[in-house]
Amino acid sequence: MREIMEKNERDDSMEKTEIGNSSRTEEPVNYRGWKAMPFVIGNETFEKLGAIGTLSNLLVYLISVFNMKKITAATMLIIFNGTTNFATLLGAFASDTYFGRYKTLGFSSFASFLGLLLIDLTVVFKKLHPPHCKAEEGETCKGPTAGQMAFLLTGFALLVVGAAGIRPCNLAFGADQFNPKTESGKRGINSFFNWYFFTFTFAQMVALTLIVYVQSKISWALGFGIPPILMLISCALFFMGSKMYVKVKATGSPITSLAQVIVVAIKKRHLKLSEPEQPWLCMFIYMAPNSINSKLPYTNQFRCLDKAAILTPQDEILPDGSAANPWRLCSMQQVEELKCLQRVLPIWAAALVCHVAIVQLQTYVVFQAIQSDRRLGNTNFDIPPASYSVFLMLSMTIWIPIYDQLVVPFLQRLTGKEGGITLLQRIGIGMFLTVICMIVSAFVEERRRTIALTKPIPGPKGAISSMSGFWLIPQLSIAGLADAFNTVGQIEFYYKQFPENMRSIAGFKLLKQFVNRRSSPDTEGAATGNWLPEDLNKGRLDYFYYLIAALGAINLGYFLVCANWYKYKGSEYNNALGVEVELVRKKLLVDNEA
Repeated sequence: MREIMEKNERDDSMEKTEIGNSSRTEEPVNYRGWKAMPFVIGNETFEKLGAIGTLSNLLVYLISVFNMKKITAATMLIIFNGTTNFATLLGAFASDTYFGRYKTLGFSSFASFLGLLLIDLTVVFKKLHPPHCKAEEGETCKGPTAGQMAFLLTGFALLVVGAAGIRPCNLAFGADQFNPKTESGKRGINSFFNWYFFTFTFAQMVALTLIVYVQSKISWALGFGIPPILMLISCALFFMGSKMYVKVKATGSPITSLAQVIVVAIKKRHLKLSEPEQPWLCMFIYMAPNSINSKLPYTNQFRCLDKAAILTPQDEILPDGSAANPWRLCSMQQVEELKCLQRVLPIWAAALVCHVAIVQLQTYVVFQAIQSDRRLGNTNFDIPPASYSVFLMLSMTIWIPIYDQLVVPFLQRLTGKEGGITLLQRIGIGMFLTVICMIVSAFVEERRRTIALTKPIPGPKGAISSMSGFWLIPQLSIAGLADAFNTVGQIEFYYKQFPENMRSIAGFKLLKQFVNRRSSPDTEGAATGNWLPEDLNKGRLDYFYYLIAALGAINLGYFLVCANWYKYKGSEYNNALGVEVELVRKKLLVDNEA
């Protein structure tokens, strides 16, 4: 690993390129590559340790320390998470349009530190939280005052501000440090995505075990005091590397440009391309001099959008070559940028089903663990149900460096491709493993339920199966491998093909509602009743897993069709068209000058 990093550092330090296609001379950019990574990845690791270390146990804290009812605390966290997810959209817009990633990350990191510090202060000072009580002994618990809630919500608000800037920017900011035009830079970007998720899962494991243990078993004040210290270290690491960073300036949001293409294409829908075999001959070709986007060649997909760039006698061109009214004429570059988005959307839709499967597994494996024998060997120590998810992260953490250091070089020698296999092939392998994971999960659940009904151990929420909880490890290990292929591949795919985060979890509740409605007792063919009751022994969670596996198999077929249709940005075919377009453009310029 050290040799690879040193070689990439030498290559990147020798390469100096300019950002943008400006005709004026700009200061060359020195890509420091792996030299900047200790600060970037260190910042990300300590930030995740701090944030996850607080948020993962926040529900228990609100109930036990702030004396909130379970429904009230859960509702508050749901609102907090929803607000955070929406705020990331605003953060991405502000970063792209006004501030740039460096300033956005710096400000957001400090905001997160203040938010974590305020939450810790609510534990340290008795006046900032309600008095302790023992509800189990019948004692009436006093809730938080208005002032205490205001102080707590201020901490939440600062965490929202921090997440709004950190989540959409940190991954892209790290990739910005590599030169995408050199072979060493391309290798660096590929490795960075792998190591980013390696450190991310490592931070999750530490936060969900050590920090949560300190909070629950030792002291809330000490446990909540660790995250702000880690976040302060994160801020320090980030600013220590300031002189090394490539700081890409904000150039405006792409949303306006995309909207212009759609509007103009609708306005010009009745026009016809005068050269259907060579449509670029009648299209407006212009590239803004201060644009940091790579120049996109013409593609023959979604040709209805080409009409937005048809140059008519009514369209005015300014002396600098740009359109006088961008809402009446768009450039071929703008059209191709929208096409990139449209090509990615079907892939994103296929990835959504795969993401649903992994999240459902992480949710229900906890319930499976609760009704399994969780004793460690012959001891009386029970493994906490939520801790079984660590095996998923552990599988991912072990596999990623093996894949990056051993598998990728072997595949590169075998196929001659950058990364060994294409990004869509990597995502497809992850989707296939997800289907296998669901089938294995169904087999294990069927065995757990059968043993629970035949050899039960009495429990508070239904009979506990005498099956060891370690039988849950195989499905979690496969899920970790699937995530290593699918999730990491998706992030890299989106970054390279279209720089936007497109993951969503909107389909989760719809899937659950569909299952519960179809499997209710009054539905024909569902003689066993609800598949997902509170007592798993009275339901059929294995059927639910089989359903997700079937949906995953159908989704995999859909994905293979989309992957076969997909044309990578900058592919050999598209580059050939781009060269032809450029030659035609230069010929027209020469003819005009003559």
